[in-house]
Amino acid sequence: MRTDAKVVHLKAVPEKPASPAGRLPVALISVRDKAAQQLRQALQVLLDNADDSLFEIADRATSNAEQNAFFEAMRDLRMKRRSIERGFLQQIFESFARLNQYEIGKPAEPENLSFDNLTLVQNDELEESVAIDTMVTKVTSRAALPLTHLTTRMNALVSRKLDDKSNPLGPQALCQYFLESCRSLGVEIKVKLIILKLFERYVLSDLDQLYAEANQTLIGAGILPELQSAPPRRSQRHAPAATSGGVSSATYGDSASHAEDVGMHEAFGALQSLLSELRGSALPARSIPSDAIPISSGDLMRLLSHMQARTPQLIDDFDLQGQLEQLLHKVSAKSGKSRVVGEVDEDVINLVSMLFEFILDDRTLPDSLKALIGRLQIPLLKVAVLDKSFFSRGSHPARRLLNEIATAAMGWGDQDEAQRDSLYQKIEQVVARLLNDFVDDPGIFSELLADFLAFTGDERRRSELLEQRTRDAEEGRAKAEMARQEVEQVLNERLLGKTLPEVVVRLLQEAWSKVLLLTCLKHGTQSEQWDAALATMDDLIWSVAPHDDPESRERLLKLVPSLLKALREGLVSAAFDPFSTGEFFTQLEALHVQALQQFDQPSAQPAPVAVPPSSAAITGGRFEPSPSKPASEVQLGDVRNAQPPAPAMIEVVEEIMLLAPGESREQEPEINLADNDEALMQVDNLRVGSWVEFQEDEEHKLRCKLAAIIKPTGKYIFVNRTGMKVLEKTRMGLAIEFRRDAIRLLNDTLLFDRALESVIDNLRTLKSSNR
Repeated sequence: MRTDAKVVHLKAVPEKPASPAGRLPVALISVRDKAAQQLRQALQVLLDNADDSLFEIADRATSNAEQNAFFEAMRDLRMKRRSIERGFLQQIFESFARLNQYEIGKPAEPENLSFDNLTLVQNDELEESVAIDTMVTKVTSRAALPLTHLTTRMNALVSRKLDDKSNPLGPQALCQYFLESCRSLGVEIKVKLIILKLFERYVLSDLDQLYAEANQTLIGAGILPELQSAPPRRSQRHAPAATSGGVSSATYGDSASHAEDVGMHEAFGALQSLLSELRGSALPARSIPSDAIPISSGDLMRLLSHMQARTPQLIDDFDLQGQLEQLLHKVSAKSGKSRVVGEVDEDVINLVSMLFEFILDDRTLPDSLKALIGRLQIPLLKVAVLDKSFFSRGSHPARRLLNEIATAAMGWGDQDEAQRDSLYQKIEQVVARLLNDFVDDPGIFSELLADFLAFTGDERRRSELLEQRTRDAEEGRAKAEMARQEVEQVLNERLLGKTLPEVVVRLLQEAWSKVLLLTCLKHGTQSEQWDAALATMDDLIWSVAPHDDPESRERLLKLVPSLLKALREGLVSAAFDPFSTGEFFTQLEALHVQALQQFDQPSAQPAPVAVPPSSAAITGGRFEPSPSKPASEVQLGDVRNAQPPAPAMIEVVEEIMLLAPGESREQEPEINLADNDEALMQVDNLRVGSWVEFQEDEEHKLRCKLAAIIKPTGKYIFVNRTGMKVLEKTRMGLAIEFRRDAIRLLNDTLLFDRALESVIDNLRTLKSSNR
């Protein structure tokens, strides 16, 4: 019997990679997450203070070239801060993921350097290596015992053999993670060594606490509690005056406070110089009456506070300088004397206005949050009037608060008024608090920054948890898809183009495919269990094929009991429907009866045929218990009397595809692009953690983050800011989106730093064009 179905060519399925390693134990995941959180915070403190430290050193540079190198390093570090943080943490998570994977074919470790080959090492690399070795030695000298205990406990949980050097939380590994994440920095070795010194001060100095807490976590999980580790100590946060191993005044000369004061005036002075050179040409000149009296900064603060209390809800048409001019005009009319803003304060106003022009035009900020952030213009202007280090100090609380708000808002989508979530409400609270309570004490920014960081920290932990679950689910789905393809391949290799009894085809396609799928997922295709499941399938196909030689008769009689046993056990393990299983076996036993009848000749005398001991005998076309005869003897006369109907046959002409209910594997045809196509290169430059915006239609945009690239299936998985999956694309599909300009990358560098960089670049461009 031939089925009426189209012929589908069997496609070759490439070999699949070995099944991935098992998941990490729960206790080790807890250690990883706690350590990652602590290291992330330490790295953020490092990057917050890098600007100040580098500026302090630049101020003592002996040449303009050396000073410019430090300034360029500061700029590069600010622009690439997010990628450094992301790369550092990603390497930590990847190192933990490899703990349950055996390294096959790993190249031999290079020989230790000797005096003979020392000259082959570049001087810069040698200096870097010496610095790393010194940092590692310091850590191991003070934290040798807790690190060794942690390595021992981790060895009890993972398949790979670890030592202190290969421990993913060891000082050697952490230094390598940091170096690798800083590879994109275009800095010379002198600057790199200073950055490494900062890494030692802000990150490595607390490793003994990290190790102690990790040991306590594993002890709480019952992992080698007999190893006596010291309880975790609570270290004091790094004070500015700390000098131990840090980039401090003891290392570079005068006090840090003096350097900060110098840096403040230098940075603001450079901006003032640019503004003064452009007045009257690219920028309007100051129009000051001859009898004008500049108001003090205190008076300016009072005028700004008056404006702050009346800040409009919508700032689209809000003109700060125009409003201030109106207030000054009223003050002048009331006092009878012309009052103007002093030159220094006017420069501050101009700079802050330029900064907010950039911020409100920035495409990375969601439009619905720009109005809120725009209302911070007056509070931040007041901070800049009070403290000129606002322009030069990356760790300034007001500056950090603005950056943290912008970073948290990166993935926030425009929503209706009724759908505003906790993030919007939190930003609204921060803005309202500043507008209502900030007069002249900048300490409120530190308080609000700490509160906002606590809020975003909780949100981030929840989103990271959901994001990890999304990744796990997608990886599991990819693994299941690869297993389905493997099972489809072996089924089609054995069935496609053959004519077999319909019941056997159905049994293999509907039932045994599930056994194969579970075996592949659980044990892999290189396992004994997989080979046994394939052998059972091959035996089943052979057992229903026509045979006419005596050897086949003997083999069939010996094979049937063990075959039925293997089939039953496999279907039970796959929890296949018992009713359907009974139906299958009823028809299958009839097929075996018919196969045995082919060997029955009319002239043959009934003779006992020995079969292996079994609980079933062939009687009347069915395999069933036979209490009247021993299981070791079956008379061919019993078989001759059975006359089962001819089985329905089917020719397998359509490629077998294993689909879940409602699933379709038909995909829209994709345009094939050349390997060197610019759009494909843009896709390949995407990194996990990158934020993008999809233009879904003329009115709707979707902001999402690339959470995972599932290599076996080539899927790119995108999540929203809560960690929930919102989009799935192929590499070619993403390239098409890039080609039609329906997707753009969101700049995740710090908002204030980008704005300041843009203002400086614009001023320099104007200066060059007016020469």
